Amino acid sequence: MNNFFFDLIDRPEPVFFFISGPCVIENYETTHMIADHLKKITHLLGIPFIFKASFDKANRTSIKSFRGPGFDEGLNILDAIKKDLNIQIISDIHLPDQAKKAARVLDIIQIPAFLCRQTDLITAACNTGKPVNIKKGQFLSPLECHNIFNKAKESGNTNICITERGSSFGYNNLVVDFRSIPIIKNLGIPLVFDATHSVQLPGGAIDSSAGERQFVPTLSKAAIAAGADGLFIETHPDPDKALCDGPNSLPLNDIKDFLSTLLAIKKVVG
Repeated sequence: MNNFFFDLIDRPEPVFFFISGPCVIENYETTHMIADHLKKITHLLGIPFIFKASFDKANRTSIKSFRGPGFDEGLNILDAIKKDLNIQIISDIHLPDQAKKAARVLDIIQIPAFLCRQTDLITAACNTGKPVNIKKGQFLSPLECHNIFNKAKESGNTNICITERGSSFGYNNLVVDFRSIPIIKNLGIPLVFDATHSVQLPGGAIDSSAGERQFVPTLSKAAIAAGADGLFIETHPDPDKALCDGPNSLPLNDIKDFLSTLLAIKKVVG
């Protein structure tokens, strides 16, 4: 069975694919700069790259939090960057009626973790024929991902991957059970590990989420060693000034050395 995500890493040298970008589109210039930087680094290292940025963060902690430019303007920005840099783009949708229009621009459609059980949303995304990345909800066990996958397969779309992003541990904390990587992969689904959201402290700053970005490298190394097919990292030129998820984002200038280390681990474990 062909799978878009497995095909990304079907090459002689062991490699993982890399989904990365800012949490949210802040403006065209910053978003383009991040995408260009990541493209150059991943090309140099031989790592398949998919650029990620959200046009709307619909599940922010506070109603006053920055959400992004919105659906239409955000898609236009992503479309312009995609065409200028010739890169693949992923972003998340929140409503079934967004799927068809988003599919005209996006190469991969993402389902947010909080919405991973929304049958109509998954079906609409899969019915576009585009590859779909579904983020495992913080409230689900790894084995429950087979229900998500079965919903997707009902549409006839087998180009699905699941992203692990930690499980709710209570009191503004998440924990990663690395057993989830082989458990989900044994379902026949490619597995992406989202290291930056796994160090998030949901609601930890009362009116926003906090994060512990210093643990991103540790969790990423463990995930690659455990067999993750892809890695998801949010990054920003100055995370402390990012308008969304700055506390758990990696500085853009750290990405090259970070990926080089993970690539070395991947080559050892095969």
